[in-house]
This record gives sequence, structure tokens and C-alpha cells, in this order.
Amino acid sequence: MPLTRSLPKRGFHNLFRSEYQVVNLGDIDKKAAGQSKMDPEAMAGLGLIKNSAAPVKVLGEGTLSLPVTIKAHAFSASALEKIKTAGGKAEVIQGDKRNDKE
Repeated sequence: MPLTRSLPKRGFHNLFRSEYQVVNLGDIDKKAAGQSKMDPEAMAGLGLIKNSAAPVKVLGEGTLSLPVTIKAHAFSASALEKIKTAGGKAEVIQGDKRNDKE
């Protein structure tokens, strides 16, 4: 049997892939009843995400009833639209905290 067929095949692993923690707008609306600002630290405090140091992406599933300023690393197009129609603001956090050297 040829050597190339007898060795195990391994898949491609992208070293530069960034994994996001996903939060839906409906979950933010349920948990952030009295808050006007939501950032990764506040989301971690409310139990929406596990790690406040990892990047966060907000998805547009659900509705947003209150105007809330949301800070995250990425937003889906539907989430941006729903946040603006509710009267809130979406602020993008620049850079990945894992690569910042302070």
C-alpha cells in the first residue's frame, strides 16, 4: 500500500478563525429590563455570555422593546435594523481582546 494512503488524513484548521459568543436580541430584551447600556461585562453579569473577554456577536432573533445602547464586537444586519427601530444604538468594539497587549 502506498505511504500516502496508509497515513491518517487530517483536515484544515484555520489558525486565524475568531469564535464569537452569540447573544440574541430577545434574550437581551428579557434580561436588561432596567438597563440603558449593555456591554460584554454587563452581559456576563446577567448570564447571557460566559466569558466577557471573548468577542461577542449580537443576532437579530427576537424583538427589542426598549432603547438600549449595545456594545459588541459584531452585529448581524437584522440586529442593527431592530436596534435602530427601537431607538437604541449599536457600538462596535474595535479589536479582539485576546490580541491586545496592555
